[in-house]
Amino acid sequence: MKILLPVDGSKSALNAAKYVGKLAKDLRSKCTVTIISIHDDIGLGHVKQFVANSVIDDYLREISEKDLKGAQKALDAAGVKHNMVIKRGNVAGEIIALANKEKFDLIVMGSKGRTGILDALMGSVAQKVSNSAKQAVLLVK
Repeated sequence: MKILLPVDGSKSALNAAKYVGKLAKDLRSKCTVTIISIHDDIGLGHVKQFVANSVIDDYLREISEKDLKGAQKALDAAGVKHNMVIKRGNVAGEIIALANKEKFDLIVMGSKGRTGILDALMGSVAQKVSNSAKQAVLLVK
């Protein structure tokens, strides 16, 4: 079973990582887990005119690496092998694109990220993924 685990550094994402660790052990079959961190740079449009693209890339990569650490630790503690992907772009779109391209069986993600009020206005990433993905989506509180 191929499991995609999108993370954003939130408590909900960490709970999803712990759940994937338990699920992989309970299945007792070979599971491959890919942790993905995605940052949308659309809000950095005004900064791009003053800062080099490489600086923005480094900044977003650094944030993604911090977001991935909790999930890595949870999966390592459960003894689950995993790989990591860092992307830049529309978060829900990138999750769905990778899930389809790599033919994942299941997407497990936190039901509530860290973005707060913006989600209330635009709809959450979890909602967009669960509505659009071809794969089963498991939301963890």
